Amino acid sequence: CYTGISFVDIKNLTNKNVWIGDDEGNKWITTVRQKTNTKIKIPLLFRAEQILNKYERHPVTQVSGTLLPSITNEKANLYLKEIATEVGIEKNLTFHMARHTFATTVALSNGMPIETVSKILGHSKITTTQIYARVMDHKIKSDMDAVQKRLNEKARQLEEEKELIHLREKIIAAEKINYSLMTKEELLKRLNVLNE
Repeated sequence: CYTGISFVDIKNLTNKNVWIGDDEGNKWITTVRQKTNTKIKIPLLFRAEQILNKYERHPVTQVSGTLLPSITNEKANLYLKEIATEVGIEKNLTFHMARHTFATTVALSNGMPIETVSKILGHSKITTTQIYARVMDHKIKSDMDAVQKRLNEKARQLEEEKELIHLREKIIAAEKINYSLMTKEELLKRLNVLNE
């Protein structure tokens, strides 16, 4: 979710793939995508760097030389399914969804230009990346529909409140009695009704 790297490429990463990529000392990952043979260079987000640091001295990474403990894609997907079940997520989670999450939730929805997302994902054509942008359009439409629903509900509540105020005003106006025109007997009778 923090790099957009596919499972097959991430499982083969070693320390040779991590380097200081700028004058500020930020770490970058560089690798060649197995699927497209495209070179990718990605600055590491802080959370991604924390995850790599967590596994730096892991026994499996020490032996294998990889940045992360290596399991199969199937096993990773099985773990994700177990986690989803445990926390009540009804979606069929897969490792590949992390790429989609990076492209949409992490990158595009935070204003990253589609050209940059395309480069990070290692897409050979920007049209491939535009699929993620369409997903974003769908999400935008869904979110706007939810906003419209809330606005409609608020408008309905306001109309009900206005109608209630209008009814109250009508009742008050209807109940207004001109006491100055009443006789003493009528006033006493009215007072008795109010005291009951």
